[in-house]
Amino acid sequence: MNLSPLPPIVAILRGVKPGEVVDIAAALVEAGVGAIEVPLNSPDPVESIRRLCDAFGDRALCGAGTVLTPEAVDAVAEAGGRLIVTPNTDPAVIAHAVGRGLTVMPGFATPTEAFAAIKAGARALKLFPAGTFGPGHIKAVKDVLPRNVAVYAVGGVGASNLDTWRAVGVDGIGVGGELYRPGDRAADVAERAARLVAAWHG
Repeated sequence: MNLSPLPPIVAILRGVKPGEVVDIAAALVEAGVGAIEVPLNSPDPVESIRRLCDAFGDRALCGAGTVLTPEAVDAVAEAGGRLIVTPNTDPAVIAHAVGRGLTVMPGFATPTEAFAAIKAGARALKLFPAGTFGPGHIKAVKDVLPRNVAVYAVGGVGASNLDTWRAVGVDGIGVGGELYRPGDRAADVAERAARLVAAWHG
């Protein structure tokens, strides 16, 4: 059961450009990916987010990743974004996003960071980078977290090792390079996304 307002698969389009974001997102949405983030260290990310939200905001949860400041939260919200993903646990950023009514998923590594994020208002967390810590880490941390907090695995997670992560109870995953790398064609993204969605539901 997915406890989060987030869909179970978040696509991370790091490096995407405004001119290609709609085609890439179309491939993802058609394959069944329900959440898409454009990291803010991509080229002209706010414009990409605006185009993404205009095209698919009613069909997918769209927003930004690598969000580091409250001001960045505001820029994403003003572009139509409803999803804020951070690589770290910054209570000011989390609380600001929650206060604006956005879905926020901060990155954590330790129980201390996880509980700080929860205290700031987060109800979905991402273990990042998940591949470094491993499934055993996430299983142990989930044992002490509130049951109404969803935990996602991000970084080093994909179709080939999804079963390992599902076995320890992750509520969802975030996938970047296995779905999209700068310069990839929409057709290639569509094929990878279909494989990932099938693996999740399989």
